[in-house]
Amino acid sequence: MKTILLWVIALLITIGSAIYQRTTGPTYPLKGEFHSKNEKIEYKLQRSHSGSTDEILEITTNQSNLQLILNWKRFKTQDEWTKIQMEYKNGKYVANLPGQPPAGKLEYFLENITEKSATKIPTEQNVVIRFKGEVPETVLIIHVFAMFFGMLLSNRTALEYFKNGKNVKKLTYWTVGFIFFGGFVMGPIMQKYAFGEFWTGFPYGFDLTDNKTLIAGIAWVITLWAFRKTRVPQKWAIFASVVTFIIFMIPHSLLGSELDYNKLDKEKSKQIIEKSIN
Repeated sequence: MKTILLWVIALLITIGSAIYQRTTGPTYPLKGEFHSKNEKIEYKLQRSHSGSTDEILEITTNQSNLQLILNWKRFKTQDEWTKIQMEYKNGKYVANLPGQPPAGKLEYFLENITEKSATKIPTEQNVVIRFKGEVPETVLIIHVFAMFFGMLLSNRTALEYFKNGKNVKKLTYWTVGFIFFGGFVMGPIMQKYAFGEFWTGFPYGFDLTDNKTLIAGIAWVITLWAFRKTRVPQKWAIFASVVTFIIFMIPHSLLGSELDYNKLDKEKSKQIIEKSIN
């Protein structure tokens, strides 16, 4: 009965942390509302887009005479803002953000224009949307499944220490297997489909998702070493579990892969000059 209770606790911790990580991340849709003619109009502005197509923004309302303007530009550039008037179709105001290369980002906001004022939507910040390549559903499911169970087993390993510690070693091996398969096999495959590179963490870049996986992997490798070289390896398993929990509580996709448009523009300019010379 105690074993079942520990599995339930581990499951609840894993689900709770997964929900927190996902919903606090920079790719989770930004939701809010604004008022027009005493009507509350809700919006959900996307911050992630898969595939090479445009991102279609939609605002649902019965008011057909609003003037909603979409303003966008490439992220971290000196580009001028592009303004697009949203069209009213079938109860929705619609406008497109142009598709971008993998890891490309656009910064955007909406404006509700009236005779007396212009209301910025959202009021306090601009929205940043990141584009990525299409990831096959099978790859995505396997990756998410492996990482979820890796987290579940990590939490269960820590809880086992407070039971009697007999199964800590066995649970450690299962944890290592799932985390390494999900993070170091399926993770790079996901990264390649989405952003064109297998690995953009240390030492090749600063992708926080890859670096989180790397830190977790190192913590569990140390634990495997501890089972061979120390008298109290169970405490190292708790250490690895705590490290894994902390780093995976960091919001999903924070400091993720990002296309440098300024560098891209320089490369394009260089290619144009070389072609003109030749």
